[in-house]
Amino acid sequence: MPVRVHLEAPLSEGAALTLPPEPSRHIQVLRLQPGDALTVFNGEGGEWDATVTRMGRQDVDLRIGAHHRAERELACPVTIALGMPANERMDALVEKATELGVAAIQPLMCARSVLKLAGDRAEKRRAHWQAVAVAAAEQSGRTRVPAVAPILALDRWLGALGPAAGLRHVLSFGPDAAAPATLLQARGPVLLLSGPEGGLDPREEGQARQAGFAPLSLGPRVLRADTAPLAALSLLALAG
Repeated sequence: MPVRVHLEAPLSEGAALTLPPEPSRHIQVLRLQPGDALTVFNGEGGEWDATVTRMGRQDVDLRIGAHHRAERELACPVTIALGMPANERMDALVEKATELGVAAIQPLMCARSVLKLAGDRAEKRRAHWQAVAVAAAEQSGRTRVPAVAPILALDRWLGALGPAAGLRHVLSFGPDAAAPATLLQARGPVLLLSGPEGGLDPREEGQARQAGFAPLSLGPRVLRADTAPLAALSLLALAG
């Protein structure tokens, strides 16, 4: 697969572009030279052929070629809302969720969350995770980049949700939780809620159920906070 680069810019066949610093550094690190081909996409659907026309010290020029209507998204758009795992586990989760086709990621702070972020620190982490999603989309061949939403407290996020559109599931060990195979039957948008280390507390799970989230089991084993949403997303990827 050719080198793929995400650009936050309007793209059209024949356009000449000088790239901003971040994608320029990416191309320079790969040691591309004038005349080399690559693929670019801007997240609005499809992708474009492109050719390097100039390698500067701090920027790179491209000529945009033909557009291709490539579509590699899941048939059912999936949003993962999750209690943020600590340390570097959230980076890996964002990367793998992007590879598996997630449409959006909502980081949450819950009662049992180890990672607590607010203000500038929260925005810096969100921007970092968004960059991780961009890199994973470039690597995996996706033509759209999942949006990483601003970090919110679970209570606030649940209170701001509108009417249900599609399926809502909360990962649960409750005796009434549906079997994992339920996800294979998804035919529309899916909103999946997963807890932090230690899971959601009973009050939080109750709030989620009141907001229309049906309990869903991933089996009898206890999965880590960064493993559980990926396991559910893998099932949804199989569904489409």
